[in-house]
Amino acid sequence: MKFQTVTGVLDCTPDRLIVAGWTGRDRAAVDHHIEELAAIGVPAPSTVPLYYQCAPALLTQEPEIQVLGHETSGEAEPFLMRMDGRLWIGLASDHTDRALETHSVAASKQICAKPVADRLWSLDDIEPRLDKLVLKSWILENGDWTAYQEGTLSSILPLRQLITGAELVDGSAMLCGTLPALGGVRPASDFRMSLIDPERDQAIDWRYRSSTLRIIS
Repeated sequence: MKFQTVTGVLDCTPDRLIVAGWTGRDRAAVDHHIEELAAIGVPAPSTVPLYYQCAPALLTQEPEIQVLGHETSGEAEPFLMRMDGRLWIGLASDHTDRALETHSVAASKQICAKPVADRLWSLDDIEPRLDKLVLKSWILENGDWTAYQEGTLSSILPLRQLITGAELVDGSAMLCGTLPALGGVRPASDFRMSLIDPERDQAIDWRYRSSTLRIIS
């Protein structure tokens, strides 16, 4: 994969991928969400937060991914990567199979590709204002782009805490958790997302679509 950074193009391939889950900063809200999901059959996590292990080959910068069935959806997340001793922050989508999620959250994450934007910011440079960064996403519904997620990183556990908890060593990448979906989680074939730094009036943007493979049994 290739990323645009302040120091030029970073060409690298992480050899470890972690997808952090249950990373909301409001623990009461997280517990309530766990109870809601348990009511529809989604297993509760063994610990909070939880660091799911996924294949790094799932990371992609292709404009289209393929999924199995019609019950998958994206979710915008901060993306962290440690390479050559330096930490970078970017943007990714934890595209997830919602039908499989009721059987195994880990399997639902492993089965879907994880689109990653092609731009990174230095974590050291932006760390003093991390909580002010804005995360947004949109889905294409009935021919129009509909707001799907919006909030600041202050809703997610401090990224340094997640880095420590995940033992993010050199060569590792991590998706750091997400924000609630406006109107509820639902599938959509086209997904847009942005990570915005209001202070610098800069943003990392990405867009992708998913094509559906028929389930044949």
